[in-house]
Amino acid sequence: MTEIRALDVEHMGARRAVCCYAVGDDVLVDPGPEVAHATMLAARGEDRPAPRRILLTHIHFDHAGAAGRLVQRWPDVEVCVHEQGARHLVDPERLVSSAKRIYGADFDRLWGEVVPVPQENVRVLQGGETIDGFRSAYTPGHAKHHVAYLHEETGTAFTGDVAGVRIEGGPALPPTPPPDIDVELWLASIDLVEAWRPERLALTHFGFRDDVQHQLDELRETLPKLAELARGTDEDGFSAAARALIHAKTDDPVARAAYEEAYRPSMNHAGLARYWAKREEKRDESR
Repeated sequence: MTEIRALDVEHMGARRAVCCYAVGDDVLVDPGPEVAHATMLAARGEDRPAPRRILLTHIHFDHAGAAGRLVQRWPDVEVCVHEQGARHLVDPERLVSSAKRIYGADFDRLWGEVVPVPQENVRVLQGGETIDGFRSAYTPGHAKHHVAYLHEETGTAFTGDVAGVRIEGGPALPPTPPPDIDVELWLASIDLVEAWRPERLALTHFGFRDDVQHQLDELRETLPKLAELARGTDEDGFSAAARALIHAKTDDPVARAAYEEAYRPSMNHAGLARYWAKREEKRDESR
């Protein structure tokens, strides 16, 4: 059976926060941020052959930021991405400019250099394709360019962020950064992953989860709960409540630090606040 390895990219020095998956030697799933690509390569093994394919669940920098740098290293590698994210891989200037308005001077320190991926290396997905034993599905809610992959041989679902964050024994939490959060679409995407009946989940944040039903059921509870919390409180109140959820389930300082890196409470409040603002705009337009 194909070996699947979880590679800790140790983003910003945080362990168990961001994971890349190596499926045999042929495939990488979500290689992580450019700033941590050397750590990922060392964890993969410098003497291993070049992969044939990089599968991206979505184009957020903690998942896909290293893609262009890796194409420079492996010029023949194919990069698979949803059609709504493909143009930003080929020309990341607009995406980077937008992100720098959020992260400011911290952008380079957090994410590194976002290198364009040549058009000829990009394979555009809509969801529903089968690629060398991987089944893809369009799974919006966290991002409008999000896909998940089922590795049919092993029953492993690579879910990016749509199956949430769970680090060690902590809670299942939905990462909700701006600008694309849609709670209803996200819940439908959880249903889609569940319908695959995977044997395990491969979470970017962080690692394998064999208790698939527990993970998805808990996420179904926490997503609307945190959305309502964001609707009724400010950033500080939301962040304090999110940290209380984390601390109630884990006293491991490494896991708590990893949640701070992978979940980012203040950023998640911003994404949910934008979700509610868009809902109000639609309601006003329909009157």
